[in-house]
Amino acid sequence: MSILKNIKQSEVLELKNLINYAEGQVVSKTLIQNEGVGITLFAFAKGEGISTHESKGDAIVTALDGTGEITINDKTFTLQAGETIVMPANQPHAVFGVENFKMLLVVAF
Repeated sequence: MSILKNIKQSEVLELKNLINYAEGQVVSKTLIQNEGVGITLFAFAKGEGISTHESKGDAIVTALDGTGEITINDKTFTLQAGETIVMPANQPHAVFGVENFKMLLVVAF
């Protein structure tokens, strides 16, 4: 039995096309979530974000579309399509859509 959901298998996919923007919202689509790993797609409408929080796992964020800001320990980084940043476990971080912004989040617990 597959642990994947919301994604087709044995098919070439463009991850950014698996999730759509919604005006004034942050949209998420979980692909895997278990005790060891979480993989989620996010689409941030321009000006939307996720406020500062912490995670028990190390997180890798890869920008798929647009421009976003990732804040880690009060230091802000600008991420554009194709770029990746690691958010260390137990460190405060936040995400903001400077413009429409899609990202892939992989968290290892």
